[in-house]
Amino acid sequence: MAYSQAQPSAPLAVPAAIISPQFCAAYPVDLAVVRKVLTLADNFSVTDINGNIMFKLKGSLLSLHDHRVLLDAAGNPIVTLRRKIMTAHDRWQAFRGESTEPKDLIFSLKRSSMFQLKTKLDVFLANNTSEEVCDFKVKGSWFERSCTIYAGESSTIVAQMHKKHTVQSIMFGKDNFMVTVYPNIDYAFIVAIIVILDEINQDAKQN
Repeated sequence: MAYSQAQPSAPLAVPAAIISPQFCAAYPVDLAVVRKVLTLADNFSVTDINGNIMFKLKGSLLSLHDHRVLLDAAGNPIVTLRRKIMTAHDRWQAFRGESTEPKDLIFSLKRSSMFQLKTKLDVFLANNTSEEVCDFKVKGSWFERSCTIYAGESSTIVAQMHKKHTVQSIMFGKDNFMVTVYPNIDYAFIVAIIVILDEINQDAKQN
């Protein structure tokens, strides 16, 4: 792309393109997350409201819970998600492509506190090395699929989850829910957060 995009006169309250500008839309994006409860591998996919695959998850059975790769619709790896072992607050890191090099870090995520009944997670972008104030915060109930993602410590909502009951979800054991990503927010970034949320929840169930 030879030309640069015109910058808005006022800075955005939240950084829009975190993974890539291609995942930012000027309108709200509704995504359906389909989780096949009864399978072990490739059990997580994200579609648009028409059922077209937008993202898939790849993970080997040997490292199912600490290393996952998010693929786009064409099967290209866009984010590698890795759990840091031996951390008290369930810290995860997200890297570009299939890298796990520090230079390719996009963001990290951790629980706000060790013991919590409700979901409360802090997200720090890679350039926020001090981690004194989070860049995004996740609050709500993962069990009820009613989490909201906010910009930093503000009340500005960037994405919301809500449960989706369908005939298919009842018949085929699929754990479906919808995510609405607000305009100009990187929806691949939001999906990456939701994948980590799901992994943390699966670990909690097994402990």
